[in-house]
Amino acid sequence: MKLERILSGDLPRSRVLAVLLVLTLLGLAAAPFVFPGVKALNVAAKILVFVVLVASFDLLLGYTGIVSFAHTMFFGIGAYGVAIACTRMEPSLAAIALGVGLALGVSLLLALAIGLFSLRVRAIFFAMITLAVAAAFQTLASQLSDFTGGEDGLSFRLPAWLMPATRFVEEPVLGVSIDGRLLTYYLLFLAALVLVLALLRIVNSPFGRVLQAIRENEFRAEAIGYRVVVFRTLSSVLSALFATLAGAMLALWLRYNGPDTSLSFEIMMDVLLIVVIGGMGTVYGAVIGSVLFVVAQSYLQDLLRLSSDATAAWPWASALLSPDRWLLWLGLLFVLSVYHFPTGIVGRLRLPRKP
Repeated sequence: MKLERILSGDLPRSRVLAVLLVLTLLGLAAAPFVFPGVKALNVAAKILVFVVLVASFDLLLGYTGIVSFAHTMFFGIGAYGVAIACTRMEPSLAAIALGVGLALGVSLLLALAIGLFSLRVRAIFFAMITLAVAAAFQTLASQLSDFTGGEDGLSFRLPAWLMPATRFVEEPVLGVSIDGRLLTYYLLFLAALVLVLALLRIVNSPFGRVLQAIRENEFRAEAIGYRVVVFRTLSSVLSALFATLAGAMLALWLRYNGPDTSLSFEIMMDVLLIVVIGGMGTVYGAVIGSVLFVVAQSYLQDLLRLSSDATAAWPWASALLSPDRWLLWLGLLFVLSVYHFPTGIVGRLRLPRKP
């Protein structure tokens, strides 16, 4: 079937999962019109960025079994590539393309270096090496203020046709202005869709099957003739390149980048949480997990504020539901999701039903 070819043979294999994926696709496609407001559009754009970022990390962790803490480094390289190019050149499509191209080149070289020199060590030592490299890169980005703007970061302009001030239609359509901001969102949507389908093709190819064999038993894969280091290095490179493109998407949306925006260790922790919530070893888990996590992160405080006001008659309940305690409730939701879905939401939905 045509759909099966588009999904590289990786069908949802669950009616509930299929419905969730279709609703997610339609919701993100129609988000500017269905969920009006600046915050809702920012949340939708952040979901698109995180879907690509988390799926690229799952290529490492879920499919190859590599634990790396340097993933946000490549994310930051993509964002800085666009920011530096658009700052030093006239805002144009050529500047964006050059920034993305240079960022991909830098990420390729760094991923190759880390892979070839570090992937021969044991998993825990490799994780520590990547953590050290990521910390060093964040410090470097903060210090090289002439290029990166230091702690203040870089604000930049995009081509006029991607700026909010540019309107393609004078009158709003369904209450939404058809402007450069809307065009930028749909470019991100198209990019995320293409990149997710590309990752599906990779993980369901013979190359992806070898990665899963290495994850299950590295020594057996080596014994039957596969060069484990080569495949693990290629997996690291591909993962880094996809993360770089996710960083470029973030910079295009924000028109700003700084160390805390794309290189923060908190982003790495968020990515790990989303992988666990959605389910490791499945691209669909990155999609479902990103939607749930980003929506909870963005709207949990608002929900708690309403709940706190509604329970004002009971001071203890109002204090417990205070918006300042949103991290506590987010952590509780994470614990509950792991308890009820130990293999992730997608892993649980794909379990065969008992007769």
